Amino acid sequence: MKPFQYILLLVFTLGTIMFAHAQEETEIIFHKSHEAKKQDAPFSDAVQAGNLFFLAGQIGMDHSTRTLVEGGIQAETKQAINNIEAVLAQHGMKLDNVVKCTVVLSTMEDFASFNEVYIQYFTNKPARTTFAASGLARNAKIEIDVIAVR
Repeated sequence: MKPFQYILLLVFTLGTIMFAHAQEETEIIFHKSHEAKKQDAPFSDAVQAGNLFFLAGQIGMDHSTRTLVEGGIQAETKQAINNIEAVLAQHGMKLDNVVKCTVVLSTMEDFASFNEVYIQYFTNKPARTTFAASGLARNAKIEIDVIAVR
């Protein structure tokens, strides 16, 4: 092999070792919900891996009454985002920390109305995936989950 090939091999090997070591050192924390009524849920509101936070999906539920808000897709979108903000706040973050959103609508016919609300909150334009599903929890019109970086 030529000298530059040895250097490339060395750089690749060291990079692989450092990456593997970093993966071994990353602590995973399953955070309990800040909502008392969700403490026994079979999932975590947020799972932390290093500086990444993976938030559970939020629907347009008012957690004080445990009911979906009234007013259709726009009202549910606002409430879902408010719920996301509450979880982020528990971990010292804001919507600006969000780097990825996954949005599930009950019908793609709501896409334009949902987007009118969404763009008011996610001004940094995180990466996003949006699709429709035939059924969401509590017969919601929308569910949003996010990944945030602190």
